[in-house]
Amino acid sequence: MAERVLFIGCGDLGQRAARLLLARGDQVYALRRHPPADDASGIQWLQGDITRADGLPALPAGITRVIHVATAGARDPAAYRGVFVDGLNRVLDALDTSQVERVVFVSSSAVYGEHHGDWVTEDTPPAPQGFNGRILLEAEALLAAQPLPHTTIRFAGLYGPGRLQLIERLRRGAAGAPTQPPHWANRIHIDDAAAAIAHLALLPDAQSVYIGCDDTPLPLHVLYADLACLIGAPAPAEAPAPANIGSKKLSNARLRASGLTLQWPDSRAGYAALLADAAQA
Repeated sequence: MAERVLFIGCGDLGQRAARLLLARGDQVYALRRHPPADDASGIQWLQGDITRADGLPALPAGITRVIHVATAGARDPAAYRGVFVDGLNRVLDALDTSQVERVVFVSSSAVYGEHHGDWVTEDTPPAPQGFNGRILLEAEALLAAQPLPHTTIRFAGLYGPGRLQLIERLRRGAAGAPTQPPHWANRIHIDDAAAAIAHLALLPDAQSVYIGCDDTPLPLHVLYADLACLIGAPAPAEAPAPANIGSKKLSNARLRASGLTLQWPDSRAGYAALLADAAQA
């Protein structure tokens, strides 16, 4: 049976997930501040601002799946709260949820904080270091208190087409990482992240939390060195670890056990394919 899906926020990641659902024959609505004017994907766009009390348009009836994949317009606590806590609350209050079978909330592995290179699973207690992780955790709790089936996916760092800032920093010799102790980092290709969103939105009996990452956590200095070699850039220098991210190895065992197969299980292969595509463009 075709679903009626509402995306709250729908940028690059959301549109990739939306196209997967459209390909199944689902009806897809998407709420954005500024919908694209020339989109021919089949997404039915709604213009609105979830950060304002009077910012929502009339929302469609009969929605069966809700996917919150909005992003904050600025990296500060007020912007995060407006989108992830207040905005989520406003939409759920305004929406007829009588037919909603699942809400998917896109969160971040930032909720886990520092684990000194240890493995982290969905059962690891969150301990966010920055305001972003703290506010996302608050939003997760808000959703968990709703009388609706819900799933949160905590994504690692996204990379993909148009997300090659790391490559440019390596080319300039501006990226470095610590070696002792190593800083463990985690990635997921944006197409795999989109597939995970669509998969979990439709998954019967989905669990409440999943980690979204690839199969291959890497010490940051190893990832940087391999990518620098790939592009012929200088070897990265020793540098402090990124602030407020935490060194950890994320496990995607629960996501893989749910039936999702990743196209890019190792970010080094994913970056290599992106660079090959860029060279041919």
